Amino acid sequence: MEKNYYEILEVDKKASNEIIEKAYKTLAKKYHPDLQSNEIQKEYEEKMKLINEAYSVLSDDYKKSTYDEQLQNNIVSIDDYKKVLQENAALKQEIQRLTGEQTQQTYNNMQYQEQVNRAVNQAYQDAYVQDMKNRGYKIKYKHTFKQYRNLIISIAVVILIFILIWQIPFVKKFFVGIYEENIVIKSIVDIFINTFTTKF
Repeated sequence: MEKNYYEILEVDKKASNEIIEKAYKTLAKKYHPDLQSNEIQKEYEEKMKLINEAYSVLSDDYKKSTYDEQLQNNIVSIDDYKKVLQENAALKQEIQRLTGEQTQQTYNNMQYQEQVNRAVNQAYQDAYVQDMKNRGYKIKYKHTFKQYRNLIISIAVVILIFILIWQIPFVKKFFVGIYEENIVIKSIVDIFINTFTTKF
């Protein structure tokens, strides 16, 4: 949420409906495009759009309560923000110290240096992501080919294990007994089998 309607109307978050209405009328009179010179008329038109938008939300009790809830979810206190910055700075110093020591000790080991660089980059990335989360942003990750491959392999292994277990006589007998005795399970399995055989 980028727009703060309270700041646009220049009122406090706890302002009453009367104060909000009064602030709107004052700003509407101050920034009305028709009262401005041609040079700044377009600028004031955009300003009035924001003022009208803010008032339409804050003057409606339902819209205002919904907006307040969204605004609250996106607010990070200054103390929390400062704490994140301090933690990030401390982490950066610690990483730089460790990196400096290890680099001095393993100057000729290029493979180790690459691992250190990856660790540093990952630490910066983790700190950045945590900072964004603390600010109220939602982080979405793009799945890689490796993740999809591992998922397919996992599913294949589970299916293979099930097939192997199915070959054990008493296990097969147990599941067949459940299938024949439970009408709900029998119906679900029959629907699945019929759908599968019809398509293939």
